[in-house]
Amino acid sequence: MSPRTIRLVATDLTLTADEARRIALRAQGLLGVRSHRGGVGGLLRHLGAVQLDTISVLARSHELVPYARLGPIGRKVVERAYWGGRPARAFEYWSHAACVLPIEEWPFFEFRRRAIRERGRRWHNLSEQACAEVMSKLKTGGPMTATDLGGAKAGGEWWDWSAVKIAVEWLLDIGDVVCVERRGWRRVYDLPERALPDRLLGQQPDDEECLTRLVGFAGQALGVATTADLADYHRLKQVEVKQVVAGSGLVPVQVEGWANGTAWADPAALDVPVRGRHRTTLLSPFDSLIWDRRRTSRIFGFDHRLEAYTPAPKRVHGYFTMPLLAGGRLVGRVDPKRSGRTLVARQVSVTRPSAVAPMATALMEAASWVDCDSVVVERVTPAEHTNELRALVS
Repeated sequence: MSPRTIRLVATDLTLTADEARRIALRAQGLLGVRSHRGGVGGLLRHLGAVQLDTISVLARSHELVPYARLGPIGRKVVERAYWGGRPARAFEYWSHAACVLPIEEWPFFEFRRRAIRERGRRWHNLSEQACAEVMSKLKTGGPMTATDLGGAKAGGEWWDWSAVKIAVEWLLDIGDVVCVERRGWRRVYDLPERALPDRLLGQQPDDEECLTRLVGFAGQALGVATTADLADYHRLKQVEVKQVVAGSGLVPVQVEGWANGTAWADPAALDVPVRGRHRTTLLSPFDSLIWDRRRTSRIFGFDHRLEAYTPAPKRVHGYFTMPLLAGGRLVGRVDPKRSGRTLVARQVSVTRPSAVAPMATALMEAASWVDCDSVVVERVTPAEHTNELRALVS
């Protein structure tokens, strides 16, 4: 269809499924250049949350998210945008999962910090003495990692935390310490009064204000969304979303083919031409465009899930399967692996013959970004596209 400007003229505005898809792509910074302004920092403020994960195949997920939108920018540029300098530009906390969040949003996660304080503990047994020792060390010694504080492990498996690690993570959960920096892959813990901008200290918005802000920003990042979509973005409860959505600035719309009744849209997204340059790129499975599997299926007709934690014999598409976005649609997937200076596409699938060339483009760009100088394609589904794909990447 040709792009059209959607003017909000009534509360019962109906969007086609194709319009909703394009609005979602634009809101996520993958159609046009809206969220490219301001580089990685501007993108983070636009998305509102970038998920963190320990898995590193091509790169870690928090690097792959800006790469998908901004292209092959330097990885050190990404790190500096999140964790470089003072005053802090971002902080880490629980949103959709463990996420990097814009520093301006610190006050609005107070509802979650309050709830954790009221609950009184994490899943570990908490030592008040260890908490006091952590706070004392941070006050006198400055920002520290868990290793600096005395060690993160108790000696067992990765989840067998030391009393120090349990204490400092609890203090992070309730806001008595913050994380605005990483060294390598280690969190650096600090005191809020030392790490946060002065303007954010002392703000105590109530739960309704926090939820209204987060629902509104989720709607802007999604473009158009169901109540369940809005709740999933920051892991809120649907009942919480329903309580505040009318005051969030979002407007009710209908989307053809969506079975959940009324959806909610960012009015700014309805008042601009939904057109622009599409990115051809591989997406992290933790990318906010696709981290909600039900929404991904509804918008793109594409069923995708991470199989990293599935036993290898039961995997269908591979360990760290990355969907291929091309022309505004999800048209394939690949399970990549780096082997020295070679990017190995261990398993590739495409949904249509026209997706072969975009897959080759995406693989070559990704290889160059992570300093690989060749691409090897192993298995392709359907197999009839194997020779074409291998020829294109060679």
